[in-house]
Amino acid sequence: MAARRGTSYHQAMSINSERDIEGLRRVGRIVARCLQLMQSKLEPGITTGELDLIGGEFLAAQGARSAPQLTYNFPGQTCVSVNEEAAHGIPGTQVLRAGDLVNIDVSAELDGYFADTGGSAIVPPVSSATPIKQQLCDVAQRALAQAMNEARAGAKLNRIGYAIEAEATRHGFTVIENIGSHGVGRALHEEPGFIPGFYDRRDKRVLREGQVITIEPFVSSGARQVFDKGDGWTLVTNPGVFTAQFEHTIVITRGKPLIMTLPA
Repeated sequence: MAARRGTSYHQAMSINSERDIEGLRRVGRIVARCLQLMQSKLEPGITTGELDLIGGEFLAAQGARSAPQLTYNFPGQTCVSVNEEAAHGIPGTQVLRAGDLVNIDVSAELDGYFADTGGSAIVPPVSSATPIKQQLCDVAQRALAQAMNEARAGAKLNRIGYAIEAEATRHGFTVIENIGSHGVGRALHEEPGFIPGFYDRRDKRVLREGQVITIEPFVSSGARQVFDKGDGWTLVTNPGVFTAQFEHTIVITRGKPLIMTLPA
């Protein structure tokens, strides 16, 4: 679940043992498999509420609890955002159509550890979507990979936003500036707090070994800000402007980060 500017954050988790790594990896594997399952069910005619039910039942079967519900009493087990909805979409009666751009964000708690993942996909057949939707997905996925390459102990935290913004700009896209990545681990939203998806030269924070964060680029076809839809949760752009997001929970090391949110 993306962080918004102004969100309050819990004290940061720091990895102290292999037990911490294994705890994060267990819950990370669960949310990754949940995302994978929900994306496999994308088809014309399914509702966002039915998708959420599939995800919620999977989490419960694994003994995990929905982090948005646990933390914020969010009205859904997962966040399902469609087309102009960029994040925090409330699952409900909306019927998906071929060509819709759907973002699914899954975060959960297990045994005191939290992990957060997400991804965007097009309701099949993909050929029914405007090409820009697939381009957004491709660029957002590459932006995530580029940003993870910058995430290592001793590096400035703003290198994450630099990498995301550079990849988006290279392809004529923008990044959403008022939602972004965040610390995670023992709570859904932790210090170091809000991590922008753009380059902020004033940000002097430095990544440290053992730190647990998400990286989640929001790459848009033209927006730089999202707005409350009016339901208190769903964040939207203007009509006809779309956004794709991909997300991993990672542990910072002196080399490449450890990715916690892999399905296997």
